[in-house]
Amino acid sequence: MKEEKYEKGSDVIAGRNPVSEALRSGRAIESVLVAKGELSGSIKVIVAKAKEKHIPIKEVDSKKLDFLCGGAVHQGVAALAAVKEYSTVDDIFALAESRNEKPFIIVLDEIEDPHNLGAIIRTAECAGAHGIIIPKRRAAGLSYAVGKASAGAYEYMPVARVTNIPNAIDELKERGCWIYGADMNGETYCTNDLSGACALVIGSEGNGLGRLVREKCDVILSVPMCGKINSLNASVAAGILMYEFTRQRLGIKAK
Repeated sequence: MKEEKYEKGSDVIAGRNPVSEALRSGRAIESVLVAKGELSGSIKVIVAKAKEKHIPIKEVDSKKLDFLCGGAVHQGVAALAAVKEYSTVDDIFALAESRNEKPFIIVLDEIEDPHNLGAIIRTAECAGAHGIIIPKRRAAGLSYAVGKASAGAYEYMPVARVTNIPNAIDELKERGCWIYGADMNGETYCTNDLSGACALVIGSEGNGLGRLVREKCDVILSVPMCGKINSLNASVAAGILMYEFTRQRLGIKAK
């Protein structure tokens, strides 16, 4: 199993009763972290509640929980709360409609690094995107670290979390969006008309676009690579591509 990285921050809820109350209240929870070997008693009830709400459960070393909770008594369980409630895909389309603009949506296929997600949220907000779609599992969510990396942009950028990215892409297509994937061996990004209703799909840091996600894209866009390294950081590639969409949508002509 892949080792996950967590950062200490104000989004950590420590202890059995606090975590239970957070789940009961309906607060947006990223994941529930359980110390290895502690899946019994009241923690078993907490895990069951989290599963009912489709919240990821992750077993971690107790020392990692000690670090995350900053010395607070965690009793073998903690939860990572989201810094903001998640939006829906409908919310994203409603924002585009309220601005009288064609939808411009960013879809992230398993971006795991919270700093990358935060940077993408920040750039998307600056570039005029209407929202971001992320998967519920195997991806970073709206954690404290993401909020910090976004420099506050998460307050203005709707982020929808979906169970299945390929299905979400199908929905975007049904609602009139053209789907552009970012990957190697595609068309040079600035040679396409990117001014219509669209979604830009960015793949994971290590593996890029998943096979099924890539197959569902209408066009694959690539950034020319002139050095010895054959790929860019996900958030950097996303930023370059987003601003080409923005340039064309604003009708800015290159000299």
